[in-house]
Amino acid sequence: MGKLFGTDGIRGVVNDGLDAMLAYKVGMAAAHVMTQEKGGGQPRFAIGKDTRISSDLLEGALIAGLCSAGADVLHLGVIPTPAVAWVTVDTGCDAGVVISASHNPFEHNGIKIFNGRGFKLSDELENRIEDIILNDVAVPLKTGGDIGRVIYADQQESQDYIDHLVSTISSDLAGLHILVDCANGAASATAARLFDRFPDLHTDVIHADPDGVNINNGCGSTHLEQLKAMVKAGGYDLGIAFDGDADRCLMVDETGEEIDGDQVIAACGLDLKEKGELSGGAIVATVMSNLGLHRFCQEHGVALFCTSVGDRNVLEKMEESGYVIGGEQSGHTIFRRYATTGDGQLTALQFLGLLCRSGKRASQLVAGCRRYPQVLVNIPVADKAKKEAIMADAALQAAISQQEKALAGNGRILVRPSGTEALIRVMVEAQTGDEARAVAEFLANVIKNS
Repeated sequence: MGKLFGTDGIRGVVNDGLDAMLAYKVGMAAAHVMTQEKGGGQPRFAIGKDTRISSDLLEGALIAGLCSAGADVLHLGVIPTPAVAWVTVDTGCDAGVVISASHNPFEHNGIKIFNGRGFKLSDELENRIEDIILNDVAVPLKTGGDIGRVIYADQQESQDYIDHLVSTISSDLAGLHILVDCANGAASATAARLFDRFPDLHTDVIHADPDGVNINNGCGSTHLEQLKAMVKAGGYDLGIAFDGDADRCLMVDETGEEIDGDQVIAACGLDLKEKGELSGGAIVATVMSNLGLHRFCQEHGVALFCTSVGDRNVLEKMEESGYVIGGEQSGHTIFRRYATTGDGQLTALQFLGLLCRSGKRASQLVAGCRRYPQVLVNIPVADKAKKEAIMADAALQAAISQQEKALAGNGRILVRPSGTEALIRVMVEAQTGDEARAVAEFLANVIKNS
């Protein structure tokens, strides 16, 4: 991991670690590196953002840096992260940039870069960009007609993206009644238009009125409480919740119970297997996947490969072996036939299509993938060096081993440093919530005393 780029781009609190000057430098460096990759000429970047109050600030600085170093910019405005990846490929851009901090609170923001194929930028290219910024390497600024231009997109690019999503299912979704939570984020610009393409689908939309500071605030995929209550009270067939940049999607069944990413992958993966379309007979998840997904795959003869946390790692494994579905419990689901990244709206459509075809209720569709009680404890840690020291501590490793033996195969423990925040995360699964909580709190205390 570099000093600027984490597992999902550059993240930080705006004007407290991530500011306009850094964004300008990232733009300059990225334009310079992509010019080199292109072998000369003017590279073209697609750029989109979520609804945070700081996104305009960072966008302006990024565009200034890109244009100063000779890159043209296709300005997409507020649009989901996966839409930027798709538009980058569809319009032949050399790279795409997203300004978003995904599910994090509004004061945070981030910068994520895709290559011309719609994949997150490689470590090698990120390192080259970092080297320019951190070592103050001079980037030649353009003059005259070589300065980059900004092309302001109309609605056609986002409409083409919506057309693409609609084309991925054959069902008209007739008769379903759904409630969609846009998290006051990027989905606010596209979700209503997407679901309106299905005239026999009854759709109600909430939290689609962003004001710059209400993104993810008590809503969206990280705060399902209101959606659960409304789905149950309103007799909806399904609730759908996106995060701030709409690359995640979690759902709520007709009884008001959460459907997580593991369960979506299980249901859709089994459907692909039954249709003979599950390449390699396998799905890809992460080490954070619930024990229930592991048991589900064993019972249905599906191979399960688990990677390190991060949809980037999932995608790399999928690309390496040609697998077609993978994702994270948190709601990043990748349908590789249709996308190069996690896409919340695509995930919603795929699940809705399956729900309509199956004739089942949502609760029945995911019942085979039990969710074992899981407790996640986050322990604040000062910096990366402290994280590394704690993870290498022999006492911690001994404590983990001791607790794993006590679970006797009926649970899981995962202790890992966060790739995006100053935290060490302790995840414990067990047959009961009390048992999981006791183990998690025990290990958290070991970490705090390290």
